[in-house]
Formats: sequence, C-alpha cells, structure tokens
Amino acid sequence: MNFLSFTNGVKNLWDSWNIKAVVLFSLTLQVILILLAPLRKRTINRISILFIWVSYLLADWAASFAVGHISNGSKDSINPCDKEKFVSSVGHYFFSSGKAKVTSCGGDKQGDALSINNNIDLLAFWAPFLLVHLGGPDTITAFALEDNELWRRHFFSLIVQLAATVYVFWLTLPKNKLWIPTLLMFGAGIIKYLERTFALFLASLNRFRESMLKEPDPGPNYAKLMEEYSSKKEAGLPTHIEMTPEPGKESKLAANVKEGILTDVEVVIYAHRYFKIFRGLIVDLIFSFRERNESRKFFQIRTAEDALKVIELELNFIYEAFYTKVVVVHSVAGYIFRFISILFVLVAFGFFYSLDKHGFVDIDVQVTYTLLYGAIFLDLIALIMLFFSDWTIASMHTNWADWQFGKCYMKLAEKFLHVKKIRWRWGDVSGSEKSEVSGSEKIEKKKFKVLNTRRLLRRWSESVSCFNLIVYCLKQRPAADKGPFKRWINKIIDKYGIRNFVNECSCGDPIPTKKLPKKLWEFIFDELLEKSKDAADDAETTKRICSARGAYAILEGIFVIEDQHQETITKITKDYIENVAYDESLLLWHVATELCFQETQKDAGHGDKKDGNWWQNVATKLICCLKPQGETVLDGASVGENCVYSKLLSDYMIYLLVKQPDMMSVVAGIGQIRYRDTCEETVNFLSRRGVKHGPKVACNAILGVDTEVRPVYVKGDRSKSVLFDACMLAKELKKLGDDKKWEIMSKVWAEMLSYAASHCRPATHAKEVSKGGQLISFVWLLMAHFGLGEQFQINEGHARAKLIVGK
Repeated sequence: MNFLSFTNGVKNLWDSWNIKAVVLFSLTLQVILILLAPLRKRTINRISILFIWVSYLLADWAASFAVGHISNGSKDSINPCDKEKFVSSVGHYFFSSGKAKVTSCGGDKQGDALSINNNIDLLAFWAPFLLVHLGGPDTITAFALEDNELWRRHFFSLIVQLAATVYVFWLTLPKNKLWIPTLLMFGAGIIKYLERTFALFLASLNRFRESMLKEPDPGPNYAKLMEEYSSKKEAGLPTHIEMTPEPGKESKLAANVKEGILTDVEVVIYAHRYFKIFRGLIVDLIFSFRERNESRKFFQIRTAEDALKVIELELNFIYEAFYTKVVVVHSVAGYIFRFISILFVLVAFGFFYSLDKHGFVDIDVQVTYTLLYGAIFLDLIALIMLFFSDWTIASMHTNWADWQFGKCYMKLAEKFLHVKKIRWRWGDVSGSEKSEVSGSEKIEKKKFKVLNTRRLLRRWSESVSCFNLIVYCLKQRPAADKGPFKRWINKIIDKYGIRNFVNECSCGDPIPTKKLPKKLWEFIFDELLEKSKDAADDAETTKRICSARGAYAILEGIFVIEDQHQETITKITKDYIENVAYDESLLLWHVATELCFQETQKDAGHGDKKDGNWWQNVATKLICCLKPQGETVLDGASVGENCVYSKLLSDYMIYLLVKQPDMMSVVAGIGQIRYRDTCEETVNFLSRRGVKHGPKVACNAILGVDTEVRPVYVKGDRSKSVLFDACMLAKELKKLGDDKKWEIMSKVWAEMLSYAASHCRPATHAKEVSKGGQLISFVWLLMAHFGLGEQFQINEGHARAKLIVGK
C-alpha cells in the first residue's frame, strides 16, 4: 500500500510539474550552450567536449518534448464548453441542416472553465519560447561538420514544430488574454529558428563551395578573333596575334602589403581578408597566381609571431563560419532581424508585466517570468558577443572607419583586442602550471617561452598533444603475464574495437599535452619560409617541396655535410625515407628519435624513476635544451634546441598517427597495422628482458641488440614491426655526431609535419578547429600562404589577345 501511495505521489508530481520542469530545463541548456559552447575551440579535454555535446543533443530534445507535452496538455485541459462549441460550429459549417443546436454546458461548468483557460493561456505563451530555444544560441548551430548537411531536416523540423505551436495557440482562441505577447514571441521564435537553419545551409560544404565560385569567365571571344584573323590573312595583310598581360594589377596588390609589426586591429583586418580568400581551401578550390603572390609577399615579411596571430584568427573565422550563426547574423538582413527579434521579446515582456494576473497560478506566473528573463538574458549575451566579435571589428574598419561612431568603436576595439591577444610565459614544455623540481632545475625552467593566453580568451587550445610508443609499451604487459579474467576482458575489448578508448582512459600519457614553445613555431616558420623562397614561381620545385618527406631537408639543406658522412647521409635518405612508405617512415624516425634522446641521457647520472615520476625527469631534461642562447649542456652532453624540436614533433606526429587517424588517413597507409605490430614486438621484447620501468633502460636494451643483419632477412615480412629497423637508423644517426644528428632529425620532422599537413583532407582541418585545434592545421594554412601547395595556378594568368595588322 505504501509503495502504491509512493508511485501515485510520484505520478501526481510528474503530472503537475512535467511541463514546467522540461521548459525550465530547456532554458538552462540554452544558458549552458551560449556560455560554454565557445570553450570547445579552446580545449582538447574530452570531458568538457562531451558535456557540451550532451547539452547540444538534450537542448533539441527538451524543446521538442516540451512542445509535445504542451500540445497534449492544452488539448486535454481545454474548456469542454469551448470544445463543444467548436465541434458544433464546424459541423454547422459543413452540414448545416437548420436544426437548433443543443448544448450540455451549464453555468457551473462555465465557471470552472475560467480558471482552466488562464493556465491554458500560459501554456500557449510558453510554446513559442521553445521555438526560440530550438533556434539555439549564436555560439553553436552545429556540433560536428556533418551536422551542417542536415539543414533540410532542421527546416522540416521547423515546419512541424511551428505547426504544433500554432495548434496550441489556436486551441486557446478566441478568449486568450495573452494573444498579443504570444504572437510577438512567435515572431522571435521563427526568426531564431530560421537563423539556425539558414546558418546550417550556408555552412554545408556544397553551398559553401558555391558561395566561393566566381562569375563564369568564358575568356576572349575566340571565334570572333579568329574570324578577323582569317579575313585579314585572306586579304593578304601581314597579321599576327600577341598576348599581353593584364596591366597594373600586380603592382596594385603589392602596394597594399603592410610592412613592419602588425597592430592588434591590423591582425584582425588581414586575417579576415585572407580568410575570405583562402576559405576555398576547405572545398578544394583553385587560387590565382595573383592571390598566391600577394599572400606570399605578405607572410614573407612577417615575423613568426605575427604570422601565428593572423593564422590563429583565420582558423577562428573558419570555426565560426561552420559552427555558429555568425555568417547569418553579420549581414544587413541579419542585423535587421536580430533587432526585430529583440524588440519582440522586450515588448512581450512589457505586455505580460502590465497584465492583470488575477486568476493565474502563482508558480506558473513565476515560470513565465523566468522564461522572459531568460530570453532577455540570452539576447543580451548574444548582443555583447556580436558587438565585440572579430567580424564586427573587420566590418566596422571597412565600412565605418571614417564615421565618428566608427572611430570611437575602433578605439574600444583596440583595447579589447589588446586584452585578448596571445601571450607568452616562461615555462616548461610540459605545460605544467606548477614546478616540482628544485634548485638549479627551477632556474632552467625560466629559459624559454610557451603560449599562455588567458584561458577564456584563447582562440584554440595552444597546446601540442603527444604520444610516445616506448612509454606506452612499458605500461603494457603480454597476455601470458595476466590472469585468465584480464585475458578474457582483453579479448572482449579487442573484439568490439574499443582498445584505443580503453588505453586513453587507463594507459594514456600522464601529461598528454605540452604548451607550444615559441621557438618551435619560429623553427617551423623559418623552415617553410626558406622553402617558399626556393620555390619562387617554379612549379616543379614547388611540387617537389610539397611531396618531400624528409629527403629534401637533408639533400637540399643549407648545412654542410662532411665527406666522411656523405655515405651515411645517402644510406639514411634512401633506406629510411625515400624507399619506405610514409607511415613506416614516421614510426622508424619516432622510435629512432626516442632511442637517440635516451642515448644522449645515458651519462646524466639520474636513474629512471618508476610510474608517472619519470616524465618529470624527461621534462626537466627537455627544458635544459631550450636555453635561448642556442646550445646548452644537457646532463653532460652538448645538445642544441634541435633536440627539443625533434622530440616534440616526433611525439606529436605519432599522436596524430595513432590517436587522430582521420587527419593522417590520406598518407598513413597501413599505419595502424604497422603500429600495432611494432607495439607487440616491443612489449614482448621488454617482457623477455625483464624491463618494466624506465624508458632509458628500455632504450638501452633495444640499442644493445646486434642489428648487423636487417630484420626482414631474419623474420620475413609477415610482421610489419619496425622496432629494430629503427634501432639500425638510430645507430646510423649516431655516426653523424650529436650536433649534426639533431639538426638533421629536426629538419626531417619539420618536413614530415608539413607533408602531412598539405596532404590531409582540408575538411578534416575544419573539423579539428571545433576540438581545440591542431598545430598541423596552422602548418597547413601557413604553407598555403607561402604558396606551397597544388591549389594555385602558377604558370598562367590573365592575359589579353591583340590582333596586330602590319602596314
């Protein structure tokens, strides 16, 4: 009996609160999304992104669920007398027989219905608020790039939800006391929902490509020209055709290139300008040689930091164009409709505030006020974001800079952008906020800069994710070392393909990301800058640079190769770069880099620590490499900054291969198979040698194996493992000496990164900007600005044909 009473109580509570609870829940989700959705472009934290994703899905569900319940509740609770009158009137209209109508409604029923109608009026007033919620906040329209392709589904959903809302409103007529504010909120809801649908439509890849296409250009009138040419020839006149280039355009574009350090406002202006040109990269459009020359000249005279600022903003423009309402809102029609929707909400609030609420249930009135205040708050936040948007700054500078309001706005924008600009701090490559080392090690941590913009003002995560194969394998144990239950669990995990997910949760790198060092970005920028100068207007050289996977950096590098090292360099280039697949080369150089790095530390005098403490030693050793003077002493061995570049890029590229296969799918080949085989061989080897902790011990054990005969001649080619091939590469690199070894390795890794960046599907870069961003996307866009790519028309440009007739 008690249980029955409890269930009845829960049912009654749900019946009385279900609509109110879901409506308020929908409003809460809107507040969460408008405030937290921008965070997903600033973080790679999976928990944060998962929370935003769940909120995004629940927001649509809650609004649709509430509309359905309001519709059902309105139908069930409507005045029975009104129902009978409605049915009678419809029947009389269609089947008029002239007979008198009989009604069963008495005076008591009429009186009871008055209080019911008041609550139904409020329910009908709530329905258009849910249309506003379905329209979503400005900060998120799509969670993934594929959501934009579903714009037709959203448009159909708009029609269905609008019909349901109109039906709820219709049931309350003609006695609805709130019909004016309800109609006003209808207007605001329709505008919001149409904004979202149109934003999805514009961001769909097909429509995005169409918007980038220029007017068709048939070229000169070939038929007419040849007719004139033939007639002149037949008349016996000396005639020939000359092609002259289009005059004046090249010099005009060159004159617009700004020299010197860019101001914060100029960074926004140029980023917006190049975004409008190079957004076509996402949909594989071809660019003219003039666009390439202007962009290349602009970036060749920039500092690495200015280039980083411009590219960061360009990627931010890409994010907002594909995942927010910004393109729809930042237009004349968008401004007008946004003003109208805000006005509708405010007027609706004024009507409801001045209404006599006698007869309304107090809790329902409070819920209505909450919805109104919530709608005003959402519009206010959106208005503030719109006012300080980078798009508004670029538009104001272009169209209103000479007006008094524009001048005042630009002064305010300069102060805002100064607060928002990227910042650097002295720190360690691990990105740790706290130091756990002491003495001289603390001093060494103050010798280099890493990105450290305020968290809420960042435009991307500003970090480089890392994965280390040797460290990962040390945390694995062969199946023979595990109990029967764990072996069974592992079979289940492998059967359903969730091994990577489980590893990320249980066996991931204790510090999976590192702050981007300034010197690393400068190193990448300088490498690509030199290659852009080498390429110039030579299409063949450009193609060779873009297809290089490390060999160009070695053979065409500016460093001098001694005669005694020439044979070693040739062997390394042929056997470990040119004659192997890209994914195999990545694994070879990654393992070799780790072996060389640990070999450099063998005389350090620091024993390997167990568990997570090892990383602190590695971070400290890396830090010593980053002294701004150039070379420094790293635990007794003379090592330059190239050591750090190699280590960071090595771990980052393997992270992309293993954890971000979509970004490497075009160039990775059978990378996952090769990686798994290499891991399995490494785990078995370390288990047989009894190595359970310490990458230095593990690397020394691997280097101690005799590799005089290549593994393929001993094991065959059934296994794709490259463990001991990488050991052979490390021994070859060791012959070059520390300085030359790390210089070559750093340049090879920079070239491998640029190769992957230019061969990654462009749409994948657009996907990653919504997940915290990736360094490889910055390299991809920088290469495009330097003219290093296959998307430019280099050999031919605009020209005019002239028919020359001799006298």
